[in-house]
Order: sequence, then structure tokens, then C-alpha cells
Amino acid sequence: MGDPPGKFDFAIDRGGTFTDVFARLPDGRERVLKLLSRDPQNYKDAPTEGIRRVLEEETGQPFPREQPVETSLIGWIRMGTTVATNALLEREGERTALLVTKGFKDLLHIGTQARPKLFDLEVSVPDVLYEEVIEVDERIILRQDGCQLPRKDPKRSTGDSLEVWKELDLAQVEKDLRGVLSRGITSLAVLLLHSYTWSDHEKAVGALARSLGFTQVSLSSEVMPMVRAVPRGYTVCADAYLTPKIHQYLKGFTSGFKGGLKDVDVLFMQSDGGLTPMEHFCGSRAILSGPAGGVVGYAITSYSQMENKPVIGFDMGGTSTDVSRYAGHYEHVFEASTAGVTLQAPQLDINTVAAGGGSRLFFRSGMFVVGPESAGAHPGPACYRKGGPLTVTDANLALGRLLPSFFPKIFGPGENEPLSMEETMKHFNYLTEEINLFFNGKANMSVEEVAMGFIRVANEAMCRPIRALTQAKGHDTSQHVLACFGGAGGQHACAIARALGMKTVFIHKYSGVLSAYGLALADVVEEVQEPCSLKYAQHCFSELDRRVEQLSKRCHDTLCARGFSSSQITTEVFLHLRYEGTDCALMITAAGHPSSSQSCRAGDFHSAFTERYLKEFGFTILDRPIVVDDIRVRGCGKSGIKSVYKTKLGSHQMTKCYFEDGYLDTSVYLWEELPCGHSIQGPAIIIDKNSTILVEPCCEARLTEGGDVCLTVGSDPHCALGTELNTVQLSIFSHRFMSIAEQMGRVLQRTSISTNIKERLDFSCAVFGPDGGLVSNAPHIPVHLGAMQETVQYQIKSLGSKLREGDVILSNHPCAGGSHLPDLTVITPVFRKGVSGAVFFVASRGHHADIGGITPGSMPPHSTSLQQEGAVFMSFKIVTRGVFQEEAVTEALMAPAKYPDCSGTRNLHDNLSDLRAQVAANQRGSQLVGELIESYGLDVVQAYMGYIQSNAELAVRDMLRDFARCRRQQTGLLEVESEDFMDDGTPIRLRVQINEEQGSAVFDFTGTGTEVLGNCNAPRAITLSALIYCLRCMVGQDIPLNQGCLAPIKVIIPPGSILQPSQNAAVVGGNVLTSQRVVDVIFRAFEMCAASQGCMNNISFGSEKIGYYETVAGGAGAGPSWNGRSGVHSHMTNTRITDPEILEKRYPVILEQFSLRPGSGGKGKYCGGDGVIRKLLFRNKVVLSVLTERRSTCPYGLQGGEDGAAGLNLLHRADGRLLNLGAKTSVSLEPGDMFCLYTPGGGGFGREDDTNSKPQKRRRLNETFLERGSVFEYRMAQEGV
Repeated sequence: MGDPPGKFDFAIDRGGTFTDVFARLPDGRERVLKLLSRDPQNYKDAPTEGIRRVLEEETGQPFPREQPVETSLIGWIRMGTTVATNALLEREGERTALLVTKGFKDLLHIGTQARPKLFDLEVSVPDVLYEEVIEVDERIILRQDGCQLPRKDPKRSTGDSLEVWKELDLAQVEKDLRGVLSRGITSLAVLLLHSYTWSDHEKAVGALARSLGFTQVSLSSEVMPMVRAVPRGYTVCADAYLTPKIHQYLKGFTSGFKGGLKDVDVLFMQSDGGLTPMEHFCGSRAILSGPAGGVVGYAITSYSQMENKPVIGFDMGGTSTDVSRYAGHYEHVFEASTAGVTLQAPQLDINTVAAGGGSRLFFRSGMFVVGPESAGAHPGPACYRKGGPLTVTDANLALGRLLPSFFPKIFGPGENEPLSMEETMKHFNYLTEEINLFFNGKANMSVEEVAMGFIRVANEAMCRPIRALTQAKGHDTSQHVLACFGGAGGQHACAIARALGMKTVFIHKYSGVLSAYGLALADVVEEVQEPCSLKYAQHCFSELDRRVEQLSKRCHDTLCARGFSSSQITTEVFLHLRYEGTDCALMITAAGHPSSSQSCRAGDFHSAFTERYLKEFGFTILDRPIVVDDIRVRGCGKSGIKSVYKTKLGSHQMTKCYFEDGYLDTSVYLWEELPCGHSIQGPAIIIDKNSTILVEPCCEARLTEGGDVCLTVGSDPHCALGTELNTVQLSIFSHRFMSIAEQMGRVLQRTSISTNIKERLDFSCAVFGPDGGLVSNAPHIPVHLGAMQETVQYQIKSLGSKLREGDVILSNHPCAGGSHLPDLTVITPVFRKGVSGAVFFVASRGHHADIGGITPGSMPPHSTSLQQEGAVFMSFKIVTRGVFQEEAVTEALMAPAKYPDCSGTRNLHDNLSDLRAQVAANQRGSQLVGELIESYGLDVVQAYMGYIQSNAELAVRDMLRDFARCRRQQTGLLEVESEDFMDDGTPIRLRVQINEEQGSAVFDFTGTGTEVLGNCNAPRAITLSALIYCLRCMVGQDIPLNQGCLAPIKVIIPPGSILQPSQNAAVVGGNVLTSQRVVDVIFRAFEMCAASQGCMNNISFGSEKIGYYETVAGGAGAGPSWNGRSGVHSHMTNTRITDPEILEKRYPVILEQFSLRPGSGGKGKYCGGDGVIRKLLFRNKVVLSVLTERRSTCPYGLQGGEDGAAGLNLLHRADGRLLNLGAKTSVSLEPGDMFCLYTPGGGGFGREDDTNSKPQKRRRLNETFLERGSVFEYRMAQEGV
């Protein structure tokens, strides 16, 4: 595909606010242009207008706006666009219907069942994209060896063997489709279970729908043939919903040109970083069309210039900040969420981590806070003159880092005024006064110190996800180059690079329009993929080779048909590989691993997989077969351009700019006037039309031969920090302590081996002060909040002076701060030379799949003593003087076998591996806090541990004062009380007495029922975790979750009660059931919301060969201004549920139904959410265990709202009998038995006849910035535990 000589080529990025145009002119010169994406008074379409302006200005010929643009001078057009993203955000796609397998009409409403924001009582989840659902009575299941149900005729596809259980009834489908068409819906998404591997039913439906007149038919088997019905369903819905909008936009775009661009090569950027012809551009591949160009741009321009050092891309614009990584190849993810929709498609791993220059600035409870709320494009920052709030942009302006004279006059109501320094300073003066008043004269900060403080906090907030992105895959952050682009990034580049230990920042000459420039550099890409169920082994290589060759030929032929010669085409093969029995699949290329006699022809994928697995996770699993889940081939047609740079030398001027040392004389240069090779010492500002670069003191900028800026980052002159409170450092230390806990978690996840810790991420890591008080904890798993603090403080009391350097303690006993026995806590005291006693502690708590006891999984529904629940550790030294005590810990893990009907651990190898991983995570935490102490000194670090705890205390005291004031005005009383009951009638009672003046409270559980013979006893630590969770929800904003939260609270729990049982009481149900009732009682006392389902619905089944455990969603309670969400987890759990196709692929079960339970939510002014119905048909003999609550008591309604429906556990025997299993049982099942779970609904709020307004549906989803990418997905997965 050669470029026609003497023509204009255009690469255009149409963003949400601005459209960037890069043009290559016939004589080889280059032009860039930036214009508003929407300016209806002047033009219909920004890309068309950009092309028209360049042609008119460069040729001198008129190109009238009202006439179609002449195309004879245009060579090619390449575009990236946010059209699809905006349609998703605004929910303004095409009216769509979903056609799905019967029993699963609510599958995409329920999704993973996890709520997006852990502490928001109003569970706000974006609406599904379809308007109507058609259920199709058809069913495909996978054949299983050993299945004891009657067999059907087998079908084969992609390595899987299948059975058609229910044939497709096309006559009924036609009737249903005609009904949908009659209501004006012409876009259809089709999702049939297991269609990824056998698509005949979907294809038949598709053909029928097209013949009936549907204009858009998207089949999940064509859009993305990968296993997992939920993300595939979201993806096919997005395709059906967005593709018509894209076609509509393309039709409008092409109509602006003569002949509709028929003879012009028009390509669009896809989410995977490759270009595709306009006619193949579709909704499911378009979401990252805009930012993908920027990744391609920095990858191609910076990696080779920086001697192939890995690069972090840092794209900071006005409304969002994107971070990505490039080290010689693009890093893709195959599942990511955007605007609440999980898309299963190849997409660049672009992490949206903050709200950019528009991040709002707040001062809350003594702490500087930046974002996540954004000022957006309208009204924008305060300096935009439209009544907007203070933002990061304003802080840079106040410090002299932005110069209004270099900005166009496009601000104010008439969009004809300059940036307003006056408006910015007015807002900062108010905020500075508020901050100084708060500290009662103890702090006297200037406006500049306040603005500088917010910049430093913003920088630290952006550093955290960059560390997470690199360290997640075993990379050292400091060994990267920072490639900075976007309009706002240059002001922060030096500071962020320095904070991350990076020495070099690269800023391309087109950094302000790099997404457009990247389009000009990109390749045309064709990708094909198909599922596979083969082992990566010698006997399968011939079949793998055949299928790889087939897919490669398809890619090659498609690119040839698009005008590329064979010499311009390359193909790369990827295999989606995982160890058998694990869920952790990696998309592997064999680059650098040539084929051998022991591999398939495409390369040595075994070596490539084990090398990457070792890099990311710290180990490999010897002698474990490797499974190929998918085969993917990526074909590239090479078509990039090269760039030329010419400059002239110009003069510079001076300004004053504020830094740590106050105002400094700062040189100001125009980028276009700087000669190649020129060096500039900081402080300096380099300005071009689209961006501003701040060269900080101790940094140097150099112009490369290509005209790009390369910054060398010097070390920060050490600034001594005292132990007195510095409010800016308080925010920064808060981020640093959280980052330490997060990095500990990454080490634990990488080096652990079990599914529970490595894949389900069921763990927490934490840092504690010398008194054992919690400082920071990540992730925020509700049942772990505050509980580990009790464990650490118990060890300090118990062992105290007996602790030595090199000792590590293992504990899980409920009386020692444990939650339930499978949660093993590993604690490392850290010592400092010359200091007696531990200076701080680090700890990690992980859920082990089995530690012995009477049932596999150590979660027995009918245990009556602690010994029946597994191995017990009170204060066990798992490491003594640096030596891991393997023999002793093995003996302790096998000890439960001494008790009647009990076994020792059934998975010793995983236990030992995970315990070693926990020790390693603690070691990393110890090292990181040690580095912090080296930088600031022990006294300073310990002082700030205390200050951060005090900050959380302050936020809770403020909340209690506010509640007390309202309560006193309404009732005259400062005491509230409530009670609720367990299913066995045990009461949980609470009286709260609030001291308004002090902002303190006594939570008194006196009157709560006695310890029970079963296992619903909850250790004290569980009640404290529930209390911290409730306090955080009631505070309603981000606060550090640490010891300080409980400082204003006195908790009274009667010994011997269900909330503080005796030493040997069974407790496994207390962790997963009673914790929910404690939350219900607290929220009832404060009248925050009606009760949610109040249960985790713990279901497990197993045999000698397999074991499976899940918790199941229900209804969320309604509140004073919201309806409860249906089919979602609430409060003390947020576990994701296994996808239906994975469940049926790996376990002897058929999921007959998974849908909402209509009418189970309580009625009211605001209605409670509905529970769910889940029906499991068993194919083999198994033992089913059920551990549930709210089967006889109902989730309460509040203020006249009705109660939610209680849950129900039914068993349909194969012989026709129907049995009620009750709330807690264990039962042997035969093939053909079906378990039917009906989960509770949420309570209603307010009387139904109250005529006050119902909650308004929010139209736009990005009131804060929309976080996305692998770092976000990891955190969501952690909080989904």
C-alpha cells in the first residue's frame, strides 16, 4: 500500500473537547491543527473542517464550507474518535434487544454481582444497554467424562465435545423477533450459552433476524468467540448498541466530501492500536479509538530513541490522565470495563487513573484531597471564568507555571477572554483562609504554599497507579523512561519522574497532538481468534500448527485484499495459555523463543509461557500440563511515515515561578524557536501551541536531533521534615503508606500459588504502628477492616519482649483477633538498630482454601466447636531468627486429624507455598517502610503514622457531631437503639449514646443473645470490622481506614454472647453471616437505609475429586433517596460469582437458571432490590453444603417501607420429591438432583403512598473521571472478595 505522490495525508484524533489534526503536505512538510470538536455555529463536523482548512490554506484555492470537500488532493485519512465512548457514557446508542438462552434474561443485569463502590450505600450501577430481552428455549452443554445424566448426540467444535440438550425453536424465535421489530427496535444482540465453541444456533438466529429486517445483528460467537458468557454478552450488546451510531457518524462524515470518500483510503483506529478500514469499524472495537493513537505515538517515537528502555506513557489532559507501558511490544488486555460495560476484546492496557488538569481540590478534615471529582470541560476550572471550582490547573496557574499571555482568548461566557488569574487567586484566598482557621493559628500557610501542596498531593496520587502498573508484572518502576504527552502532563513530568526514581522524561515535539500523530505512524491490523481446548503437548502440535496456519492465511489474505503486498505484511501468533486447574491465563507470543523439535512450528510457547509466568508470579508449576484456551493471530500491514524537523533560534524571556524554595527567576522559551542540541537548565518553561513543559530546578532539558525534548531529572535537594504536623505531608504520607500496603499485596499475589489468593485475591496487607494500631490497609475487604489490628495487638501483649529480629508470627484464633480459621494472619515485627522493641509491624491475612476440619474447604455448615473448623494458631512462630519452621507448621496444619471425624489440611503444599508468600510480602513491606525511615527519619515516620490515625478520628468525630445535631433537633435525644434477630431467634441489640460536644459515641451491645451451639458466633474482631465499615459508609467520603476510626468509639460487648464467644466456640458462620446482621443493626439505629439481604448465601459442593464454593447476590436495601439495587452483593461481602460457562466447563453441574426474583424487594416510597433465583442441576454425586441466613427473619423496611422477602433453599430430587433444606445443612446429592436457591430481597424505605419524587435517573456516567485499565480491574477484583 504505497502513498500516492503529491497528495495531502491526514491523521485526525476527534476527542471529547478538541479535535487534533496532523497533516503531511505534498512537499513533505507537516502541519498540526487543533479545533473544537463541537462548534455548530461555524461547522458541522470538526475533522471535515480541519481537512478543509488545511487544503484551503495550503493550496490558496477556496474550499467553501457549505460544499462537499474535493477529494482529488487527498491521499489518505486516518481517524481516532470518541464517538463510541461518548455514546456509551451518554447511553445514547441504538435501541437494542438482547436474545439470550432461557433462564438467563437477567444475566447481564446481575453481571459479576459485585458492587462498583464498596462504601456507597446507594449501589449505583450503569443501566444495561438493551431495552428488551427475548429468552430462547435452547441449550447446549459441554460433554463431561463421568457424567451420570442421560447422554444426547455429541457435537464437536474447537476441541470441545458438546451435546444439544434443547434444539432451537426458530418458529417461536421468529414470532418474538417480529414483536420486537413492531416496537421500532432494529438492533439485535444474540448471546447463547457456549456459542463461543459451537455457533450453529446463533448463526441460525442471525440469518433469521436479518431476513426479517433487523439492520444490525451482532452475534457473540462472531464479535468475540471467547469463553465466559457475561463479558461476551456485554461485548455483543455494546457492538449492537454502538455500531449503528458509528455507521451514522461515518455516513455524516463521508457526506462532507465529494463522492463520499469513495476513492480515498480511510482507516480508523481500533482499541488494540491497529487501523482498520472504515467499513469494518465496529462498536466493540472502538472504545479506545482515541487514546490508542497516543500509545502508538509514544511507543514508536520514544522507545527506539531511548535505547530500547521500557517506557511509561503519561497522557495528562484536561479531563483524564492515562497511563500505559511499552517495552518493545504493545501490552494488551482482553477484558476491561468502560462506563460500567465489560468488553471482551483485544484492547491496549490504557489505565485511566485520575481526572487530569480538571481534578478538583478539597480540604477535608485536615487533609489535602485532589479528585476524583472533575470540573469537566464545562464549567471547567475557576480560571475559565465560568463559575467553576478550584482544580489542578488553577494550582499551576497560581504558581506561575501557566502563563495566560500564551493561551488563546477563548474563556468566559462569550469565549473571548483570557485565563483569569484573578478568579483563581480569589478562590485560593478563601481556601487558604479556611485551612489556616482549621489549624487555629498553628499553621499559617500562604496561597502559594497551599497551591504547591495540592500539586504535590496530585503528583503522589498519580504515582500510585504507575507503581502498581509496573510492579504488578515484576518490573522496576525506576528503570523506565517517562514519555509525557497531552496538554497538562508537561507541568508535572519532572516531579512525577523524580518521585518514581526515573532519570529521564521524553516529550515528543507533537506531544500536544500525539494521538493524531500516532495514527499517522500506526499499522493496519487484522486480528482473528478462535477458542481452543487443546493441551500444549507433543501429541497436539500438529492440530495446533494446522489451526495457526489457517488463521494466519486468513489474516494475510484480508490484508492483501486491502492493497498490501506480501513484503509489507507480518503476522504474529499468540496462544492464550494457563496451567491446568488454574484460572490465570496469559496471552503469550513466542517472540524470542524460536521453534524446536519440542514445540509447535510458531515458536517455543512453553519456554515463553514459563519465563513470563516466573517474571509475573515468581514461580512456575513443574509437571503441570499447560492448556491452550484460545489461538489468536495478529496481522500487520506496515504503513507508517517518517518525520522531518526544522527550527530557528529565537530569544527567551523571564518570569517568576513558585517552587519549594519560593519564587525563582524562570526562563521562558518557545519550543519552535529552539535549535536541535540546545540545552536548558531548570527552572525554565518551554511553551508550544498545545502544551507547557516545566523544567524544575536541578533538571535539564535538551532538544534532540528530531526536535523532541529530553529531560534529565536530578535528585531533589533533601528537605528536612520535622515531627510537627505539615498538612501537605500528611496527604503525601497517607498515599505512601497505602502504596506500601498495595505493593505488599502485589508481592503476595505474584508469589502465592492457590486460586484463592492468586486469582480470587482473597487477602489483605497492612502496616501498623509500634503500638499495633492500624495505619494503612489494602485492599479494603470489609471483614478484614480493623480485624488485623486486634491480631497484632494481641501478639504485642502475648509475646512482647520475646519478639526478636527475624521472627514472624502466624495466628488465626478468634480470641487473638482472628475472623475465622481459614484466614491465616502472618505478622512481622520490624526492628531498627539502636531502638529497643519493634518500631512498627507489617502483616498479611490470606484465606486458605483448606486447613482441615470436618469438611473440605474448612467452612462446615454444622460445626459446633472450633476444632471442627480446622488448624488453630494462637501465637505461632512460623519463622524463628530468619528460619522458616516448615516441620512445625506442617505438624500444626495436620493436627486437626486428632479430633473425631476431622482431617488435617487437605492441601498442605498450597498452605506452605502461600504462607511463604505471606512472609515474602511482609518482607517487602518491611523493606519499604525501612526506605521511608531512611528518607525521613524514624521519629518523623512514626509521627505521621499518628497524624494519619488522628485524621481518620477527626472525620468520624465530625460525622458523629453532625448526626447528633440533627438527632437533637428532631427528637431532643442523643441516644439511638435497635435490634434484629438471627434465624434461630438470637437477638443482636445495640444502644448508641452520642456525645455531641466531643463527637464520640458508646456502642453498647448489652442484651445481645448468648453464644450458640452452632457456628454463627462472631469473634470481637468481626464486630469491629462491621463497625468500621458502617462508620466509613456514614462518613460518606474517602478517609484513611485505620485505628483512628475507632478512637472516638467505645465498644461494649458482653462476654459469652454471640458477639464475644468463648475460646472454643465455632465461628465460621459468624464471619460470613453474623457480620451482616451486625451491619443491619447499626444502620437501623442510625436509620441510614433499610436492610439489605443480610446474608452471603454460602453454597459449596464437592466430592473426592472436586470442590467448589460461591456466595450469591440478593437485594440491596432502599434508602432516603434511592431504590435498592437488585441482584447485587451488599455490605460485608462483594464476591464475584463464577461465570456460567466456566462453572459448567469445570464442575459437574448445569446452571438451569440465574435470574432476578421478581417481587422479593420490599415495597415503599423507594423499593428494596430483588433477590435472585439460582438453580443448579447436578451431573454426578456430590455433597452440597448450605450456610445461609434470613430464611425465617425478613430484611427490615424503614420508615414505613415494607420488609424484603426471606430467602428459601429448595431441593428437587430426581425422583420428583421437593424438599425445604432450611438455612444450614449438608446433604448428599444424586445425579439429576437440582438445588434451587431463592435469595432474600432488600427492605423498602418510606411509605409507598408518599407522593414525594422518585430518584432521578442520572444521565451521564462521568461525574467523576471514569477509571479503567488493568490497575482498576485488579482493585475491583480485590474489592470483589
